[in-house]
Amino acid sequence: MCGIIGFTGRLEAQKILTEGLAALEYRGYDSAGIAYFKDTGKISIRKTVGKVKDLLAICDDENNSTCGIGHTRWATHGEPSDVNSHPHFNKEKTIAVVHNGIIENYLELKAELQAEGYEFISQTDTEVAAHMVSKYYEGNLLDAVYKATARFRGAYALGVICTDNDQELVAVRKDSPLIVGLGEGENFIASDIPA
Repeated sequence: MCGIIGFTGRLEAQKILTEGLAALEYRGYDSAGIAYFKDTGKISIRKTVGKVKDLLAICDDENNSTCGIGHTRWATHGEPSDVNSHPHFNKEKTIAVVHNGIIENYLELKAELQAEGYEFISQTDTEVAAHMVSKYYEGNLLDAVYKATARFRGAYALGVICTDNDQELVAVRKDSPLIVGLGEGENFIASDIPA
């Protein structure tokens, strides 16, 4: 079963995300990944097939981002691979998405997006979500997520970040577990309490 985590606050996001993913290991998974703000206007994604310890081996020790999202994947669409691992970008690499659940109409949405010129590199329904959010993005990430998810059928929980605001994390769920932790100057999302 997939697991997601997200954080925005004052602390180092990479450490919080990887510790949260380690706490979700009991759910079973085949790959893990994180997305965080690397430099002004850029999102960095680190993802790999294997365990969270394998992810730690490719993480950026110099990173001090304070906002990001993470994912442990149990393959439902597409084989276990680095390409199919989450998070997923939009084409411009300005929006990153993690997703737990299944978007049942993703093939229909993918065909629509391909007809509009969107290109796909993975076999996942999550990449469809990233492109759908991008399609509706006009400067307001929350609005774009609302519009994109209005088109989804199925059960899902999403965490979404965008380069336009390196302290904003948008999360949404429908019939899939998602916990929100509100703190002073920091906020969290996770698929389960241990994270």
